[in-house]
Amino acid sequence: MIAITGGGTGGHLKIARVIKDELNKRGIKPIFIGSTKGADREWFLEDRGFSEKYFLNSSGIVDKKGLKKITSLKNIISLSFKAQKILKRHNIKAVFSVGGFSAAPASLGALFSNIPLFIHEQNAYTGTLNRLLKPFSKRFFNTFLYNDPYPVEEIFFESARVRKEIKTVIFLGGSQGALGINNFALKIAPILNKKGIKIIHQTGKRDFKRVKEFYKKEKIQANVFDFDKNLAKKIASADFAISRAGASTLFELASNQIPTLFIPYPYAAKDHQYKNASYIIKKAGGLLRRENELSLDIIEEIFSINLKDVSQKLATINKKDGAKIIVDEVMDVLSV
Repeated sequence: MIAITGGGTGGHLKIARVIKDELNKRGIKPIFIGSTKGADREWFLEDRGFSEKYFLNSSGIVDKKGLKKITSLKNIISLSFKAQKILKRHNIKAVFSVGGFSAAPASLGALFSNIPLFIHEQNAYTGTLNRLLKPFSKRFFNTFLYNDPYPVEEIFFESARVRKEIKTVIFLGGSQGALGINNFALKIAPILNKKGIKIIHQTGKRDFKRVKEFYKKEKIQANVFDFDKNLAKKIASADFAISRAGASTLFELASNQIPTLFIPYPYAAKDHQYKNASYIIKKAGGLLRRENELSLDIIEEIFSINLKDVSQKLATINKKDGAKIIVDEVMDVLSV
């Protein structure tokens, strides 16, 4: 039996889901150990691909100071012993961590129990927990450091195509939305509309009403939504993306071969989203701007890039069957 742990945000949880799906294909239903905080319960509480789900009362340590940091650390240690009992109860042979504060109890529980720990680090900058646990892991997967495949859902490869002309632009701020991207979208939407460019816009829940009303007021036909489980299909229908640079989103876009203007989240830890996007830009091209650098001039740059060239180069960024390759390696270690 295998345990998957980690989460907090969609970027971590996407990896957990893809690895779970690959294990399910092999007739394996792993357990999941996450947190009551973050998005873990929302993503996996009803997921039947797991044989069992546990949500512990864990929280982050890095963003806390003084007594709160000490209290959080004590809580993590306490929860790690609880996780240790869970691992023993299910006769867990390996723990696969996708990082995030949710991963701490089960990862430490694995080490305390001498159970092989595998870690997937999504970003170009290694998170604090993963950096601390890396020396003790059986294998540390990372695309930026070791050119490991980045596991994404197969649909992004299946619907990939070479873009040659911009007819549709998609704005992606993530399921929680991105105010900076939404504001930029509303500035350039009238210009795109005059050019006959179709607009797809993921707003996030908090900003949906404002953005929807703007398009209605301006009489601009746009596909506006806060969240969609079939987002991959919307991305596949677009020719250019304007997006944040979380690692999972970044590699989904690359796998689909859609040229992108990346606008990294300005408050991401250690500026990791900017580092993520720089990796793609250096290899394939596209555009990268900080939020405070955005202006209407960027429209001319978007329409002047060699769309076909960038799209073709994006095909070399990621490997298909990333989850299969990673799970194969995990299973090989366990079979020794």
